[in-house]
Amino acid sequence: MVVRQHGRTGRNAVVAAGCAGLLLALLAVSGCSEQGAAADSGGGAVTRAEPQEVLRQAADVLAGTGSSQARTAMRMASGGTRITLHGEGGFDYTRGVGELLVSLPNQEEPVTELFVDGALYMKNRGAGVPADKWVRLETAELSDGNLVTGGATHPMAAAELLRGVQQAAELGTKEVDGEILWRYQGVTDIAVAAEAAQGRAGEQLAAAIGGFMDTAVPFEAYVDGNGLLRKVRHRFRFASSSAGFPDGIDVVSTVTVYGFGTPVRVALPEPGDIYAGTIGASVG
Repeated sequence: MVVRQHGRTGRNAVVAAGCAGLLLALLAVSGCSEQGAAADSGGGAVTRAEPQEVLRQAADVLAGTGSSQARTAMRMASGGTRITLHGEGGFDYTRGVGELLVSLPNQEEPVTELFVDGALYMKNRGAGVPADKWVRLETAELSDGNLVTGGATHPMAAAELLRGVQQAAELGTKEVDGEILWRYQGVTDIAVAAEAAQGRAGEQLAAAIGGFMDTAVPFEAYVDGNGLLRKVRHRFRFASSSAGFPDGIDVVSTVTVYGFGTPVRVALPEPGDIYAGTIGASVG
């Protein structure tokens, strides 16, 4: 698929469609790849708070750290095809910015992704975009609120999603890298989380309500004794029947956060560096 941008409003919609194709095109052309999940990190003393209380406060506690490093892994499956994308970078929760390098199976150079409040910039996007240019899209205009479109879930978005926890069970502790974390498992709801979240986070989650086949999202989370989220895995069913996947795409997104307080420097592209041409749905 190749689409043409017309004007600023049309550009956002078209670029969003092209970037959503990042996931869909990968599934269409890739074979099975090794499954991958980010490693656990960090730890703390044990906690005895109610599971739902701990998880619903995870976004506030994470924001209080100021910044962190992050590793991401996103596994997508439809029928017999499976691929895994890996990302690594840092996020400043005070300024609302972050950067990830996301590795794609059939692309030698990673995609650079810059996260800012309300927008996502992508470089080395492929699909007809020059290597030295960026594409920009509004996250609130994406059908999934950019929970999965970019091939990685923003750590704060992953934590904000836990505000919608409907059920949760504490599964005891697990030693991770020599430290003790509490493990939780349950189901959160995108629509409920959107109502509970504030500002841009609420808008992003509200945009995601219609992008999945079910707003109920199973999760597994690891939290330290201070209530700080260290790792979370969400299981989404991405709705994509119009793109040739009538049963949707199963997406397992894992985010691990560590290195709290590490300075994060993000330089946004100049206006002239943002691509305004034709966007295709293929990658590489």
